[in-house]
Amino acid sequence: MIWAIGIYLAFLVVVSVRKGRDVKTQEDFMVAGRGVTATFLVGTLVCTWIGSGSLFGGAGRAFRNGFSALWMSGGAWIGLAIVYWLAPRVRKIAQYTVPDILETRYNATSRVLGTIAIIIAYLTIAGYQFIGGGRLLNILTGIDPVLGQIIIALLVVTYTIVAGMRSIVALDLFNGIMITAGVLLAAPFALEAAGGWEQLTTTLPATHFSVFGSLGAASAIGLFLPTFLLLLGESSIYQKFMSARDGATARRAVIGMILGVILIETVLDSVAIFGAGVYWNDPSFQAADGGISSRASETVILTLGAHGLPWIVGALLLVGGAAIIFSTANTFLMVPSTNLARDIYQRFLKPGASEAQVIFFQRVMIVVLAGVALLITTVFPSILAMALYAYTMVGAAVTPALLAAFLWKRATPAAGAASVAMGIFSTVLFAVWVSTGATFDWGFIQIDQDTAYDYIIYPAFIASVLTLVVVSLLGKPPEESKWKPFAAE
Repeated sequence: MIWAIGIYLAFLVVVSVRKGRDVKTQEDFMVAGRGVTATFLVGTLVCTWIGSGSLFGGAGRAFRNGFSALWMSGGAWIGLAIVYWLAPRVRKIAQYTVPDILETRYNATSRVLGTIAIIIAYLTIAGYQFIGGGRLLNILTGIDPVLGQIIIALLVVTYTIVAGMRSIVALDLFNGIMITAGVLLAAPFALEAAGGWEQLTTTLPATHFSVFGSLGAASAIGLFLPTFLLLLGESSIYQKFMSARDGATARRAVIGMILGVILIETVLDSVAIFGAGVYWNDPSFQAADGGISSRASETVILTLGAHGLPWIVGALLLVGGAAIIFSTANTFLMVPSTNLARDIYQRFLKPGASEAQVIFFQRVMIVVLAGVALLITTVFPSILAMALYAYTMVGAAVTPALLAAFLWKRATPAAGAASVAMGIFSTVLFAVWVSTGATFDWGFIQIDQDTAYDYIIYPAFIASVLTLVVVSLLGKPPEESKWKPFAAE
């Protein structure tokens, strides 16, 4: 099946080279010339959201705990309903990045801190796309997964630096079609491989079919909140709104994104659960303690595609998996490189830089950031842990200040910067605490190394919001010029 992946990757590079000829300005490279139609915007928005966090992290949780894994997806569904309302207002401001918005509403400090938070989060996300790609190559060819990560990183970098957002938007409609077709076609065959619904419910624990699963409500809400808050502050989505022709186009695209994300993530988790029915008693999916291996369960979709389905169905599923990995990886290199080029280089280091110099700097940063993302892959125990950490970094550090920019006139510049700083600090502090091997049991919450990141959102988000509110109320109300551009008309 490696030939199918090879054809797909060659196609991506060819289209990128062709689109690279159209890149003339900074606006072309960063926001695709601000001329993207609703159809293409839907494709790129769906592909931005459906990444290795869903293909591996979410699918692995679905394998281990059943349909309660959809709490992670549900956060995005609710968040999208709010984004639908915000989309035209974001497009009206017509900036390039979320830190642009933070500085306009607050101050330069909030811009820099927001850039730091986004870079940390997005390189973590890009990193687990590389892990996913390495696992894909390992399953198909037996190649060492680390070498596979490097190969995938090189391909993603090539794809991204040629045409930037123009190539991403142009190809994501095709990627979205491949992803949707792959998971929809695989679902009935995977259920059949599991012996049908009746056999599935016999093989798997009853908690796989309950609302909160075996881990309970606190863990389920801990999955819901990071995706919900990430979606509300998702810089790549806002950057793509800024690529739209106008506010109405951005809003129509959100409707398509809601429908696409609900469909794909529900079917993707269902396929993983059907895969659990196939591999539940397979020794290769079991940990040393007799439980289910988190790492092995995260490969269930790819394992099904390579070994558990008819070859043509499996090939399409694997190509869809490759599309998920690549369409997300390039975006999550594109956004932080845009932040560095726009929010640091052009804003502070070289304000008079030409558009050619800014584009060149951003291309260099794409290469550098890909290398950093590869290093980050060595830090976390699983893709799900990386996803929840990254989601919380944005959801706690950026989202409260970003939402307050549009919704709360009383939010002050000092409070916006302080909130972002507290979100970064709290998220990093929790990760450091987890790295020490700490565990505890409060009765209704039991934290161990496998589930610790289910709870990271609670302290980080609470600290960020309290900081925003308290500092705002203690300070002088902001001038009307700060909040007026963000108010609803």
